[in-house]
Amino acid sequence: MTVTQPDVSVIIGAYEAMPYLVECLASVEAQSIDPERVEVVAVDDGSTDGTGACLDEFAARAPMAVTVVHQENSGGPSGPRNVGLAKAAGRYVFFLDADDRLGPEALERMVAMADRNGTDVVLGKVEGINRKAPRSMWGKTLDRTDVFSSNIKFTLSAQKLFRRDLLERHGMRFDESLFTGEDALFTMEAYLRADGVSVISDYTCYYLVGRDDGKHVTKSGSYTLRFDSARALMGLIAELVPAGSRRDSLMVRPFLVTVLPQFGPNFLRNSEEVRANKLALAKPLMDAYWNEGVAYRLKVHERLRLHLVAQQRPDLLMDVLEFIRAKKEPAPHLEKRGTRAYLAYPHFRSRQAGVPDWVYLAEPREARAVPGWRRTPSASFLRRAARRIRRMLRQRRPASGGRAAAA
Repeated sequence: MTVTQPDVSVIIGAYEAMPYLVECLASVEAQSIDPERVEVVAVDDGSTDGTGACLDEFAARAPMAVTVVHQENSGGPSGPRNVGLAKAAGRYVFFLDADDRLGPEALERMVAMADRNGTDVVLGKVEGINRKAPRSMWGKTLDRTDVFSSNIKFTLSAQKLFRRDLLERHGMRFDESLFTGEDALFTMEAYLRADGVSVISDYTCYYLVGRDDGKHVTKSGSYTLRFDSARALMGLIAELVPAGSRRDSLMVRPFLVTVLPQFGPNFLRNSEEVRANKLALAKPLMDAYWNEGVAYRLKVHERLRLHLVAQQRPDLLMDVLEFIRAKKEPAPHLEKRGTRAYLAYPHFRSRQAGVPDWVYLAEPREARAVPGWRRTPSASFLRRAARRIRRMLRQRRPASGGRAAAA
């Protein structure tokens, strides 16, 4: 009997997943793709709430091949995913969290997208149920893109379709030393190594479900784990992308999503010890990776806070955070005939503070909200205008025998 390789292996790591697991598995069973094209590898990570029994019952009745692994609790999501990946046989793998569920046509559409375009990663549109989901990357379906020319860097969760050959060729596994952000590291590496990424925006492939008990990995863990995550992701980006604008564009993600929230208004309520520790943890990251190329990609208040972190100026940072917490609006300062807009957050042009003007300079996407601001004409427009003026002057110049010559 010939065993046909499945098209996709659905890997489910499950820990204390009841009752959400019931709907998760139902969404797998309801997939429109032929069950013979799918296998499920489910790993019960030491659950005590009936998760293991639910998986066994599903394996006994499911129309597709199902493998269930029972193991002692590993302490995080990376271990179960790695166990599942080691047992997967499909051309593609999809990591499904046991709390969430798939759209009925998700697997069929994602596999077809990857096969049609030869891409190594496929992102299916995500919607949140009682929980926020990423939004900025779903504006348009993209047959083939990459991490530099799209917004996919802002969705680094593991719930994507990955070509298994890509993962095996590069020995890619989830970092079991990280207890948050491990999926960001894995997914960013896949983006950077992939021969193309596809985005499905016209069909909801994945439903991100908010648990009533609030037990989400993204909500748990101490702030030190966040810095561990940022350090790992920044190190990966620096390893795989040469210094320059492309690297800076990717560094925006860990600075904005992971580092900056540690220095939001909640910083005001932290103890002196925690504040000092956060600044100490941030310092090597700021020293190594913070630069104007990253800074100019952020809004003024984001750039200002991170600049003050980089300068280790908690005294000035506290003033800025008090301003933000009070929901005050910075006064705009227009200069250069309205083509340059500064937002006067605290310490703007204070000699004592010494924060440089460029930190407060609004880039066009933010400046357009300032009344009276106008975009600087492009260099090409200026060159064309200069050429027209020179031609006009030549046409008006007196003939050589005229009054000008006589003078």
